[in-house]
Amino acid sequence: MDKKINKFIYWTPRIASIIFLLFLAMFSLDIFDANYDFWGTVVGLFMHNIPVFILLIILIISWKYEIVGGIAFILAGLLYIGLLAMKQPFQWYYLSWSLSIIAGPAFLIGILFIINWLKKQSGK
Repeated sequence: MDKKINKFIYWTPRIASIIFLLFLAMFSLDIFDANYDFWGTVVGLFMHNIPVFILLIILIISWKYEIVGGIAFILAGLLYIGLLAMKQPFQWYYLSWSLSIIAGPAFLIGILFIINWLKKQSGK
C-alpha cells in the first residue's frame, strides 16, 4: 500500500503540471483569430507561450529536484495573482477567477512537489 502512495505522490504533480501546461498553451490559440500572416502567427504563438516554456523548463528540472518545482509553481501562482491585482481597474472577481483557474492549480502542483520532496528527504 505504501508503495502505491509513493507512486501516486511521485506521478501526480508531474502529470498535473503537464495537463496544466497544455491548458495554458490552449489560451494561445486565439492568435489564429487575428488574421496575421505566417510569421506574425509564429511570433504571436511564441509570445503567448513564453510562460508555458518557462514552466516547461521548470518541470524538466523538477522531475529530479522536486523542491524547484514546489517553489517555482507556488511563485508562478503568486506572480499571476500579483500581475492580475495590478490590472486597472481591479475587480474582486479577478481574484476568485485566478485562484480557481490559474493560480490554484499552480499552488496545488507546487504543494504536491513539496510533499514529494519532503517524503524523499524523510526516506519513506
